[in-house]
Order: sequence, then C-alpha cells, then structure tokens
Amino acid sequence: MHTLLMKIRNTLAPPAGLPAAARMERLSDRRGLPAVDPGPQAVVKACTTWLCAAQDHSSSNDGGVARDYSLLTGWSSSYPETTGYIIPTMIALAQRTGDDGLHGRARRMLDWCVAIQFPQGGFQGGKIDSTPRVPVTFNTGQILLGLAAGVQAYGAAYQDAMHRAASWLRDSQDADGCWRRHPTPFASAGDKAYETHVAWGLFEADRIAPGHGYGAAGLRQVDWALSKQRPNGWFASNCLDNPLLPLTHTIGYALRGLLEAHCFSARADLLQAAARTGTGIANAVAADGYLAGRLGPDLQPGASYACLTGSAQNAHCLFLLYQLTGERHYLDAGRRLNRYVRRSVSIDGPAHMRGGVKGSFPIDGDYGTWAYLNWAAKFCIDANLLELALEPHLEQKAGDA
Repeated sequence: MHTLLMKIRNTLAPPAGLPAAARMERLSDRRGLPAVDPGPQAVVKACTTWLCAAQDHSSSNDGGVARDYSLLTGWSSSYPETTGYIIPTMIALAQRTGDDGLHGRARRMLDWCVAIQFPQGGFQGGKIDSTPRVPVTFNTGQILLGLAAGVQAYGAAYQDAMHRAASWLRDSQDADGCWRRHPTPFASAGDKAYETHVAWGLFEADRIAPGHGYGAAGLRQVDWALSKQRPNGWFASNCLDNPLLPLTHTIGYALRGLLEAHCFSARADLLQAAARTGTGIANAVAADGYLAGRLGPDLQPGASYACLTGSAQNAHCLFLLYQLTGERHYLDAGRRLNRYVRRSVSIDGPAHMRGGVKGSFPIDGDYGTWAYLNWAAKFCIDANLLELALEPHLEQKAGDA
C-alpha cells in the first residue's frame, strides 16, 4: 500500500525544485490536449520558426541546430546527428517557399557538418560537446542524408564529404549486413534493427553516385533487419534502451528504412514487410490519435505517454504506405496521428516554446523529458507537408466518387 501511495503521489505532484515553467507545462498537460487543431499550414510555419530559433540560439553557436530547448536548462548545444537530417527538411522548405534565408540556413548546417567530419568519413555521436568523441554508425547515416541532399541541391561542394561518409559506412559493415564496429556510447549496447534508417542514407548516396556499392550495402542491412521482424510487424533489437518495449521513435526509424529500401529496389517483399509494421502501427492508433510511446511484442501499449516524435514519424510512414498501396486505413491513421501532435504544439506561446514539439506528451514522459526536441519539430514538419501534398489527390478522389 505504501508503494502504491508513493507512486500516486509522484504521479500527481511534480518533483521538488522544478522551475516554474516546467511546473506550469506539466500542469497544463495533465489537463489534456487542447481541443483546437491549428492545422497543417500553421504548424509547419510555427515549427519552421522554432527550428530557425534552435539554430540561432544553440549554446555552441556553430551553425548546427540546438538539440533541444529544456524547461530545466534552456537551449542546448548543437546536435550533429539530427542537424544532418534536418538539412533535407530545410532545403524542402526553402524550395517550397522560395525563401533564400532558409537555403542559407541549410548551407550553414552543411558547412558545419563538413567541418566536424572525421578524416575517415564518420561522425561523432551525441551533442557537439559530448564525450567520448568517437565515430558512430547511426549518426553518420543521418548526416549522410543531409550531405546527399546538399549535393542534390547545391552541387559538388558537398560531394567529397558524402562519399567519405558513405564509403565509411559501406566498409565498416559486417558480412551479415549489421553494423557492430562503431556503436553509439549514448544508447544501450546491442544490435539495432532501426539502422535501416542508416541504410536510407546509403540509398540516397547511391542515387547521386551509383557504382560504388552504397545501395547494395544498405540492402544488406535491411535484409538483416528483416530477420528481427515478427509476423505482426514488430521488430526485436529495435530500441535505444529497452528492446522489449521499443519506442515508437525507433519503430518509426525502422519502418521508414524499409519503405525507402522498397522505393530504392522495387522489391515487393520489402513493401510487404513495411505493410506488416504499418498495419500494426495503424491498429495501435486510438480514435483521437493517441499512440503509446512504447509498444510491446504484441503491439500493445507499453507506456502511459505519447512519444510525439514517434507519432509524427509513423504518420509520415503511413502516408507513404497509402501512396504505395492505396489502402485508406493507412491514411486515416496517419491523419489522426498528425492531428494529435498538432494539438500539442503551441503557435502563440513564448518564443522558445512556440512551434516546439515536446519529446513526450505529457511533458514529463520518459522520452525527451521536459524538453522540446529539434528532431520532433523536423518530423512534424515532414509529416504535415506530406499530408498537405495528399490533399489535392483526396479532393479529386472525392469528386470522382
């Protein structure tokens, strides 16, 4: 009884010494999501502004994007991994709006990534000021996505860095397709199925520079990852810290890598594998768009909070599955996920929070606790841009009905 009472007290009462802003946000979240959905356009605009602020206010002031804004400690230093895959989003926004300032921001991110690359081609894990500073497979794959987008948009200035990153990944891969030689020191040890998201970086490099074996290396990893997939679509060895209850964030990574592998190779078995995972996710999304932040082997909830990053990532993946299969249940689940995340985003609050996407809802959930994460904003933008792109298609189908 004492243990139960302590658990209830800790749930209802904030930890001692919590700053006022954190206490207020926790209290607000405990009341539930706001009823109003600001809509895709408003949230894309607000999240873009927040990402620009995160670049401008990074405590390391280097052109990278601050990892987060914490209600406990303020703006963090720049985060190489996620700055890498924010680059394609920033380029897409610049091209969509014709805003040269956004192109300039993408170039500053790219130049910073090139400047911090290890001579052999890899990139460090953690924030720029984290230790130990060692090359890490996953982070290199995420920055490779940005470098490939940089070559595509801006030309040869980023080609050498792209080749060095892609070659380093190709050459450090084990024979079975898994990467084991350069794990991150900032997650639990063990093989990681979600490194299909690294394979995606190799597919992008191969599209730009075929003939170097980059895409083949990516497909080897995806085939290895499929050995971890269960018939219901759930993946073993697929979490930062708890393989029995993976985050929807890492599930989203794994699913996106499968989808990109299919798009690269046109292999039907990869689309079927992605559909298994996507169907499991879609079935786990509640009517209001809530998706538990962790999912167990039976795809049942394993957390009492939503991992907003994972919700946005999986929304994007479900939209891609809808495009590839035409199956409406993917679209409907993706839209519910997007609405849930949008309702959590403030578009008129304090500048450091306006357009920010929390790690968890409520904010004291155990993913990105008390913080607004740069990659959460990035994935929210991506998912809402794709939802907007689908709207004319849906209107046409409705008119044909």
